[in-house]
Amino acid sequence: MSTFSHAAIAMFIGSLCVSAAADQSPVAKVDVLVSSDAAWNGKPYDRYPAGRPQLTVVRISIPAHTTLPWHTHPTPNAGYIVSGHLTVEDRATGLKRTVKAGEAITEQVGAEHRGSTDDEPCVVVVTYAGAAGVPTSIPATGERAPY
Repeated sequence: MSTFSHAAIAMFIGSLCVSAAADQSPVAKVDVLVSSDAAWNGKPYDRYPAGRPQLTVVRISIPAHTTLPWHTHPTPNAGYIVSGHLTVEDRATGLKRTVKAGEAITEQVGAEHRGSTDDEPCVVVVTYAGAAGVPTSIPATGERAPY
């Protein structure tokens, strides 16, 4: 075979590889909203609860001008604000952070905190990485359940 023939064959094989690679392109686009080994206040997560893993996803609708009761979470979780905005507050330090629609937040584990809204309601979807039989939220002493 001539050099031209080898080059033509190489180009043909190369075009097949490009076509095959194009067929392997991703079908969906992924935007990582949050990926963290710590809560929003910087406190690291230390472990998951013992027991059989159980994921729980909840949609929480919080009316305008509402302050949730103080509570804790026994397991790591993350929330995504669908609409409105939510101000979270750490009870021990008074540290606050406001999260708005389209943003995600990693929640505190074992520390008392609460969320509040102002002039508009808020919808948040929360995913809890827990274990069977472990509650997603625990009210602080003297407080009612937040949901």
